[in-house]
Amino acid sequence: MKKLGIIGAMEVENKIILDALKAEGKVKETNVGGTVYYEGSINSKEIVLARSGVGKVNAALCAQRMILQFGADFVVNSGIAGAIGKGLGVLDVVVSSDAIYHDMDASAWGYKVGQIPQMDVYTFSADKKMVDAIQSIFPTLPEAKGHKLAVGRVASGDQFIADKEIKANIIKNCDPLCVEMEGAAIAHACFLCKTPFVIIRTLSDMADDNEETTYTFNEETAAHLSGAILLAIIKQI
Repeated sequence: MKKLGIIGAMEVENKIILDALKAEGKVKETNVGGTVYYEGSINSKEIVLARSGVGKVNAALCAQRMILQFGADFVVNSGIAGAIGKGLGVLDVVVSSDAIYHDMDASAWGYKVGQIPQMDVYTFSADKKMVDAIQSIFPTLPEAKGHKLAVGRVASGDQFIADKEIKANIIKNCDPLCVEMEGAAIAHACFLCKTPFVIIRTLSDMADDNEETTYTFNEETAAHLSGAILLAIIKQI
């Protein structure tokens, strides 16, 4: 990989990486399309970092520009998510095997829920080599102590999940380990641009009726953990 692109939806999700970029030397800032892209290096690896903003459209636009204009040849989406998979709890970590839209529904036309009409793929597959590398590195990280890592599907939609019935439908239709609002859109852009990707998400809540309170309480801690894990991985890959 020549240049690693990193996308977080919110400032808190990018803070550790941005601080590391600034600590290592000069950082170039480019404001284009309403998004600031930070270019620098970490441990001699070229990095471009951006805060996409929340939601699928923001995320896809950011990812495509990061690839086509800023030359990212691998993209990581890092941040926080709501737990869906069995056995997962707050502050555990999910690495994507693939990504899907839980709010794409063209089933009236014979498509599966989550499948985009007239596309050959049902889900967007993450880069297996990077997934395997993260699995190998994770147990060695001090930041990982006391936290579980699981590899599986990430489901994205323009919806903050805080309802047990909605959660049950997402499980039935998509069978993901976690839900969030950007990953599948970034994966979609990467697929179209033939660029490998991976999603790393730390779980801030259980995507249920108590989500808003739990999420607010754990947002900063989960975002910090996700960033710390990503930074450690960058230094070892």
